[in-house]
Amino acid sequence: MSNDHPGYDDAYRAGQQPAGQQSELALEGGTFEALYARLEEVAQRLEAGDLTLEQSVTLYEEGMRLAEECQGLLTDVEQRIEVLRQRANGA
Repeated sequence: MSNDHPGYDDAYRAGQQPAGQQSELALEGGTFEALYARLEEVAQRLEAGDLTLEQSVTLYEEGMRLAEECQGLLTDVEQRIEVLRQRANGA
């Protein structure tokens, strides 16, 4: 996977933030913020329309995977918040 940000893929695979980014939600496989930032980059590149068909399909696949990961992280956080609410209400 190639992109315009040297070192991003290595940091992403290592589950770390790319240089200059911080996160409060560090999770296995990357942070929500890093995943979402990459998803935005993918969307911008696709919208630019200057890619070959194969490049577009590859980026689209990556974008779908990133979107699924982001949704999964959001779902997990929603569940954690619900547990905290229930505890606060004495349930």
